[in-house]
Amino acid sequence: MILETLQVAVADYVATVTISRPPVNAQNNRLREEMQVVMDSLGDRVDVRAIILTGEGKAFSAGADLSERPTQEPGNYTAHNRRVRASFDCIMECPKPVIAAVNGPAIGAGCVTALCCDILVFSEKGYLQMTEVTVGLAGGVSHVRRHLGESDARMMLFTARRLYGLDLLRMGVASACTAPEDLMETAMGIARDIAKASPSAVRAARASFQVTEGQSIYEGYRVEQGQTKALSTSEDSAEAMAAFREKRVPVFKP
Repeated sequence: MILETLQVAVADYVATVTISRPPVNAQNNRLREEMQVVMDSLGDRVDVRAIILTGEGKAFSAGADLSERPTQEPGNYTAHNRRVRASFDCIMECPKPVIAAVNGPAIGAGCVTALCCDILVFSEKGYLQMTEVTVGLAGGVSHVRRHLGESDARMMLFTARRLYGLDLLRMGVASACTAPEDLMETAMGIARDIAKASPSAVRAARASFQVTEGQSIYEGYRVEQGQTKALSTSEDSAEAMAAFREKRVPVFKP
C-alpha cells in the first residue's frame, strides 16, 4: 500500500510512525486503514523491536474527521464502528511495544489512539481531551478508565477538560513530560532500551500485559510463569546466560 496519511521510518530496530494529515492529523477512513496495515507489518518485521507513534506538526491527532461522519443509512454506523475499533485494536494487539510521543493535542479518537499505546511520553504542549459530550456524543470510557483513576476519568469525560503532560505525569498516566524539542529523543531513548533487550522476552512480556489484564493475580501469574518456562530454553536465554558468564553485552538475533 502507498501511504498517504502515515510516514514510516526504521533505523536501529526502532520504527517511527508519524501521523501526517495536515493541518491537525484528523482521522479518516484512509488513515484508519493505513494504521492497520502499518502496525500489522511492523509487528511482523524482524528489523523492528519497538515503535514510536507521533504526529506531524503541532498536533498528535485532533480526532475523527467529521466530514466522514457516517449517515443513518442501515449498516453505515455498524461498519464505521468496526473500522474505528480495528484502528485502535491493531495498536493494542501489535506484538512490539508502541510508545506514544504526544507532541500536541490528542483529542477524541486521537486521545484513544495515544491511550492504546504501551508507554506515553508527552511534550509540555501535549494533552489528552475527550470532547464527545460537547457535540452530543459519548465514547472512550473503556480506554480512559484503563489509565486514569475513576474520579479523574469521569471528570475528564464529563467536562471535556484538557489534561496536559505535566498533569498526566503527576497522575501516573505519562512516563515522561519534556520540553517540545526533547520529546522525540526521550521517546527514542526508551525505544532504544527496548531494542537492546531480548526480542522474544519483550514479546512475551507484551503478551502478558494483554492476556492478564482481565485476570486475577492468581491466574495471571501462572500465565507468566508458563511463558518464563518456555523462554528458558530459547536462544535468547542461552545468549543472555553466556553473556553474563563472559561479562559482555548480549547480542540477540532478530
